[in-house]
Amino acid sequence: MSKVEKCIIIGSGPAGWSAAIYAARANLEPLLFEGAATEENRVMGRYPMGQLAQTTEVENYAGFPSGKLKEFLESAISQDRQYMLPPIEEHPHAVTGPELMELMRQQATNFGTRVITDDVVSVDFSGKPLALKTSENGDFQTHTVILATGASANYLGLPSEEVFRNKGVSACAVCDGALPRFRNKPLVVVGGGDSAVEEASYLTKYASKVYMILRRGEMRASKIMQDRALSNPKIELVKFSVVEEVLGVADDIRVGVTGVRIKNVDTGESSVLDTSGLFLAIGHTPNTKFLGGQVETHLNGYVKWQQAYRTITSVPGVFAAGDVADDYYRQAITSAGTGCMAALDAERYLGAAGVH
Repeated sequence: MSKVEKCIIIGSGPAGWSAAIYAARANLEPLLFEGAATEENRVMGRYPMGQLAQTTEVENYAGFPSGKLKEFLESAISQDRQYMLPPIEEHPHAVTGPELMELMRQQATNFGTRVITDDVVSVDFSGKPLALKTSENGDFQTHTVILATGASANYLGLPSEEVFRNKGVSACAVCDGALPRFRNKPLVVVGGGDSAVEEASYLTKYASKVYMILRRGEMRASKIMQDRALSNPKIELVKFSVVEEVLGVADDIRVGVTGVRIKNVDTGESSVLDTSGLFLAIGHTPNTKFLGGQVETHLNGYVKWQQAYRTITSVPGVFAAGDVADDYYRQAITSAGTGCMAALDAERYLGAAGVH
């Protein structure tokens, strides 16, 4: 068994890196598990660096306005990590998600955060110290844990959807939208929130047309995002409709999806949209399965804070930050803020326990 750590952070999105920065500067010598770079994690949206690493420009994170960031990025991020970045070009709007995540990671490691690219697969919070089991690196013990595992994209649950996963069905436009199979072809996005508009807008860079499937007669997106969708000539809203089936050639990965059958929820009539891709943007599920029910959650599965404005969970010494505990704001900047809070809460907990 390894030594008892002061603080282990699970997750590598804005919450995890923010927690790491604060914990490292408080001499908690944090150890952060950023997740494994496996195909399963990629498909489920649990890839290292969190959801933000799968987005394009991040226009609403304070401190990174539009301008020339090329020189800063090249000087700030270590050479051995620059291969993770998209091509560093002019930034007409803002920093990109992968760039912002790499900057956060670099800042955390600059202060001494240790990073292991592995998954925590189970925990035992029944005693002290707290125990964690990883996929590849064995068992660990720690006085405090900060949960920053985020949430994963939801799928429709159709059998045909699973058949065509990675053959035209995706939950990440930024990850897959530029693939040859989608270029100059009609595509379908399911969802009507901000994320759906962002996915659809991004796909218009490559698609000939993007259909947005809306169960209701209007979008749930913010006004500015609705305007963005409505003003884009490549985006067409298909209202009062749901996807019934994904169509295509399942035994030929080069062909994959060729269409989707949709049903009008008012009339019951079905029709087929020709498309080479189906992109899901219908919400998220918090990544808490590995906890085995040992931490109290809300009915929707998100970790429950036990006190207002504190990241305290039902287990003493365990704190939660970011989207794993937030089903309301779900923004990068709020996640980073709660990461800071969790690190400060962990520091005070350790101080009260006499752990230095």
